[in-house]
Amino acid sequence: MSGLTSDALLEAVLVVVAMVLCSAVHEWAHAMTALKLGDDTAARQGRLTLNPLVHIDPVGTVLLPAVGSLFGFVFGYARPVPFNPGNFTRRWPMKTSTLLVALAGPVSNLVMA
Repeated sequence: MSGLTSDALLEAVLVVVAMVLCSAVHEWAHAMTALKLGDDTAARQGRLTLNPLVHIDPVGTVLLPAVGSLFGFVFGYARPVPFNPGNFTRRWPMKTSTLLVALAGPVSNLVMA
């Protein structure tokens, strides 16, 4: 492959490192929001952590971003954090609480950006 330069490989490595770290924050934000709303499902499963190893999906967090960075299109994902809306306190309606958990990840992305 003539297009595979050391700069391209360095960029792929940096993209994967950024993806792994940012995915951990993103998933932690979902888990923490669910916990604050009364659901400890993610915490009981060891997913309420910033440890990136817990959140890595080999294909979505490592392979896709690495290959994508070589072709100029980066996409990826992490293992989703589980939550159970039935465990939420009823401080807000269940739909509102679910929306807050769903928005926590994208909001963390904006904060990191």
